[in-house]
Amino acid sequence: MESKQKAVVLLSGGLDSATALAIAQQQGYQCYALSFRYGQRHTSELQAAERVANSMNIEQHRVFDLDLSLFDTSALTNCDIAVPTESVEGIPATYVPARNTIFLSVALGWAEVLQAANIFIGVNAVDYSGYPDCRPEFVQAFQTLANVATKAGVEGIPVQIHTPLIQLSKAEIIQQGTKLGVDYALTVSCYQADRDGAACGQCDSCRLRKQGFIEAGVADPTRYR
Repeated sequence: MESKQKAVVLLSGGLDSATALAIAQQQGYQCYALSFRYGQRHTSELQAAERVANSMNIEQHRVFDLDLSLFDTSALTNCDIAVPTESVEGIPATYVPARNTIFLSVALGWAEVLQAANIFIGVNAVDYSGYPDCRPEFVQAFQTLANVATKAGVEGIPVQIHTPLIQLSKAEIIQQGTKLGVDYALTVSCYQADRDGAACGQCDSCRLRKQGFIEAGVADPTRYR
């Protein structure tokens, strides 16, 4: 790119979003990271997001406050619901209703303010927990919505939703991120990490992450409690 285009990158503080950010930078985008304080079970991931953003020297990192405690059917927004420690069929208790729809909507608004025509999100349809809003069908539908819902889209400046990880396994994500210099020791993926960011090693996210490092042949830097 002769002049850098701007991109909003959703940054949760986990492994996938850190890799998506690194890919956006590698592709030459001027990156603006967006994280959410939405009433989640722990805020260690937000501390991780700040560490990742600082380590990658991006343009700006913003944390958007959003109260999703109304959506109290999820183990991530209701501490009275236990985080599953075994694989389950169907959509798990850690699913937060419409979360990626809401996050992408906020990212879309900020992108329009920044005059950014690109949004990156680290959703994955291969090694994932069964969430409906991580599938290509969802992304394609939101892409269509984005370009009829904004002034920029109506005026012929469409936004592109980038999902660079969507067809990669966890091992492939780790291998690609490692090549790009992502420091995975800075990230937190655990659904029930403690206040210091130490992972439980038992939840679905921990299991996928742990297996990913094994299959990638990369040393796992995760701190388990």
